[in-house]
Amino acid sequence: MYNELDPVLNTPVRLAIVSTLVKVKQADFKYLMEITQTTQGNLSHQIKKLQEESYIEVTKTFKGNYPQTLCQLTKKGRKAFEKYVEDIKKYLHL
Repeated sequence: MYNELDPVLNTPVRLAIVSTLVKVKQADFKYLMEITQTTQGNLSHQIKKLQEESYIEVTKTFKGNYPQTLCQLTKKGRKAFEKYVEDIKKYLHL
């Protein structure tokens, strides 16, 4: 039986953000831009979507005189990612 894939995670940039955050405690905006290879505007939009779904927490701070956006995966986000991976495995018959 195939489950419907999570529409929040079934977008390449959002999936890349969450799969990165699974491996690290938190990541800043600049690092996520390097990982996703997308524009600032698109990354901001995708982060906002993940935050609206409570998959990630966003903390805005300053590092010196520069604003810094830090992202961290929530428990809900981790569970959603694990389910997504399991659902993909079913599609791939793994």
